[in-house]
Amino acid sequence: MSPPVVKIHRELLRDIGLFGAMSDASLEAFCAELAVVRVEPGAEVAREGESAHEMYVVLAGELEVLRRSRGGVEGRVAMLGAGSWFGEMSIIDPQPRSATVRAVAPTTLLRIGAEDFDRLYRRDMKSYLMLVLNIARELSRRLRVADGMIAGFMANVWDSNLGYGQPPRAGG
Repeated sequence: MSPPVVKIHRELLRDIGLFGAMSDASLEAFCAELAVVRVEPGAEVAREGESAHEMYVVLAGELEVLRRSRGGVEGRVAMLGAGSWFGEMSIIDPQPRSATVRAVAPTTLLRIGAEDFDRLYRRDMKSYLMLVLNIARELSRRLRVADGMIAGFMANVWDSNLGYGQPPRAGG
């Protein structure tokens, strides 16, 4: 017996921030064209260091994002649930994957490949630009969070090394 086919509809995508302000026609086309992927707990969807040209949107389920230390220890850096997306850096930047993403529960994903972006660009420039802008907004949000974490870490280092919260002065 084959697994049931998951049908996605425009309203489902409309509720996900990634697709905000895209035209109904482009959302309908995505519903017809994009692959729905099911993964079981423990399955890796993306592997740190691998080359890739697709991103994923979490329709249902839960995944963990893992990074490997220089010493080879794998640590969880984030959890993803319905409405989240990952892998967008592989669409924008040809560098290898920056993290491993593994399902921790039965998960349903929507796969968006570079070829899907190209098709959208040719069909509906405004929707393409909105999709890219929504990715940029999320990357900016993530960068702000990372900056805050780095600033907090540095403040703790300064506090523990100097006895107070002032950064070391240049030249001494």
